[in-house]
Amino acid sequence: MAASTSLWQRTKQITLSVPVQITLLTSLSSLILWTLFFSTYPPVHDALHTTRHNTMGVSCH
Repeated sequence: MAASTSLWQRTKQITLSVPVQITLLTSLSSLILWTLFFSTYPPVHDALHTTRHNTMGVSCH
């Protein structure tokens, strides 16, 4: 039982560490922005059309 408690404590320490949290936040934010900016779903595409072209320098289609 003590070994599993120790393993749980170590896992909790690693998961709750600041570098891991920063990495997860950055990855999730990047994934969300990528999905929104390059969406082909018409309502999302139309809503972000101008923003995408102004902020990313993507030429218009």
